[in-house]
Amino acid sequence: MARQIVVARPNGSPCTFDLSKVERSRLYGRRMRVALDPEGQPCVRAALTEDGSLMIKSGMTSQGYFDEDGLWYPSRELVGLDAEGRPLEKVDSTLGVEQALEGPVPVERVLDLRVSSVYALSPVDVDEALVEELRGGAIFEFRFNYRADYQAETALLLASADGDLFALVGRPTEPAWNDPQEVVPAFVGLDEEEDDDDLDFEMF
Repeated sequence: MARQIVVARPNGSPCTFDLSKVERSRLYGRRMRVALDPEGQPCVRAALTEDGSLMIKSGMTSQGYFDEDGLWYPSRELVGLDAEGRPLEKVDSTLGVEQALEGPVPVERVLDLRVSSVYALSPVDVDEALVEELRGGAIFEFRFNYRADYQAETALLLASADGDLFALVGRPTEPAWNDPQEVVPAFVGLDEEEDDDDLDFEMF
């Protein structure tokens, strides 16, 4: 079954969208630097535990967790905890499950969202009046969780200037403002004697 976003306004009919994640590599392409061993074969990334007794390869940490005593716990036995150490309830995926639309919300809501993912939406079964509102500049908000985990995210439903529909997914933030009377410390630069060696970022 296709994974879809399903939303509805109060007293409105459900709207269904197919979704496709927008990634930088698809927009701009990408280059990758590959480390090779002396025989010219690609190296595999790995890390040592703090005591140096275990080597952890890529993908191993998603299967489970080692505690400080080196005991192994599979991922299915792990639970999420809040800042006070209390267990969190798991939040199911919202894909395919109707979510309530809130709004229209102010455009400032977009500026206050720390975006983690962008999805291009293709209308499947929608309310044309809602689509017209979106293409007219309206923004709506709904709850989003791609896969089951311990915290749902916020999604904003909007349209581009060309009329294409998108969902911006992330977590709302509250900007921190400085007192206009507060003096910002001036940047202290290095002495000329200490700034002789230019960093060559190619070495990293």
